[in-house]
Amino acid sequence: MNLPEQPSDPTSPARMRASDADRDQVADRLREALAEGRITPEEHAERIDAVYAAKTYADLEPVLSDLPSAAVPRVDLRKPDPLPPPLPQSSTLAAVFSGVERKGRWLVEENTAVACVFGGADLDFRQAVLSRREVTVTITCLFGGVNITVPPGVRVLPSLTAVFGGTDCAEDDTLDPDAPVIRLTGFVAFGGVSVERREVGEANGRRRRHEEHHRRHLDRHAEHLRHREHRRELRDERRDRLRELRAERHRRT
Repeated sequence: MNLPEQPSDPTSPARMRASDADRDQVADRLREALAEGRITPEEHAERIDAVYAAKTYADLEPVLSDLPSAAVPRVDLRKPDPLPPPLPQSSTLAAVFSGVERKGRWLVEENTAVACVFGGADLDFRQAVLSRREVTVTITCLFGGVNITVPPGVRVLPSLTAVFGGTDCAEDDTLDPDAPVIRLTGFVAFGGVSVERREVGEANGRRRRHEEHHRRHLDRHAEHLRHREHRRELRDERRDRLRELRAERHRRT
């Protein structure tokens, strides 16, 4: 998800915001330096705290400045060319006995309306561009369902009224007061709204859960077959032992 870009000085790449991947890369290098004995455990702990508190490349560079470049490569300050702005689309989505979806790089207006009547809507915000830091999605859902996917770091605030329906919202995963906000309002009757948090390219969580459930079912079935085979073997052993005992008594008589 991308917020509106702020003007920046192109001659100062160090002012660019660092990504989670950048911070993880620096943290990996610090772990290597600790393993090589270049820094102490106390220094490692202090630098790790600084890494995950860093917001720009300028904040990351001092953490690596006294380590050899062979062991800790410099952070690459080059950024790919910016993506073109998303094309504006209607801020109203309707699904009546049908389905509608928004995904990829799309512009989210300050207010978006979604109506589902015996239909479904899928809204994927992972690559969307918000026109404001806080946007509102107003949902009217009758005998239908709305599936919403958001990336990590986005706060979702549901305030829906539900009658014979419900809302399944992923837990908030950020404490950043400046995090993007998607506010959900509206009315749900005999339907549901589901909010799931996933990285771009990550498999659908519902499908993952279904596959995990299926795998556990197969495991339980295999375990049941093993127990049944074990019981059959014990039963055969007891039967053979009884036969031996009867044969022994017959010989004695």
